[in-house]
Amino acid sequence: MSDTPHPTPEAESMAGATASPEAPGTEAQGTDLTAQLNEMRDKWLRAEAEMQNLRNRHKRELEDARNYAVTKFARDVADTAENLRRGLDALPPTPEGDEGPIAKLRGGFEGVERAFIAMLERHGVKAEDPAGKPFNPELHQAMAEQPAPEGVEPGTVITAWTPAWTINGRLLKPAMVVVAGKAG
Repeated sequence: MSDTPHPTPEAESMAGATASPEAPGTEAQGTDLTAQLNEMRDKWLRAEAEMQNLRNRHKRELEDARNYAVTKFARDVADTAENLRRGLDALPPTPEGDEGPIAKLRGGFEGVERAFIAMLERHGVKAEDPAGKPFNPELHQAMAEQPAPEGVEPGTVITAWTPAWTINGRLLKPAMVVVAGKAG
């Protein structure tokens, strides 16, 4: 027997582990794991962003549904308000201080109209008289064009047959208008 000790298999593997910097393939595995981690992190962030976008879109759609669910009804009510105004305009004029039945009828209907318009405005429905303002195709429907009167710019609304109606800032019904054309 010799005096030199024989290394055990465990000692050989320990010596080999300390002698070589890394086992082959370990660095490649680490790179692969890092790439997978980055890919999973990217997928998670994208999914999280998509969920946030979905929540925001759903919230916006709920608000729109709440604000504009009555649009068709509001359009019909705006027609009724216009008809009430037409009825008032059809009444014969009454002199100041007249207490006759026509004056009382006019006063009653004007009170109803004021209350009706106030109720609509409380619910976000507003009427705008465009007379004297520049024609805006997004808010006005040109029904006729007339030569511009003295001092009126072409493209200005001369007369509004009906007002423009909006609900919470969104167009409900365009104004029917007469627009000033070029001077004749």
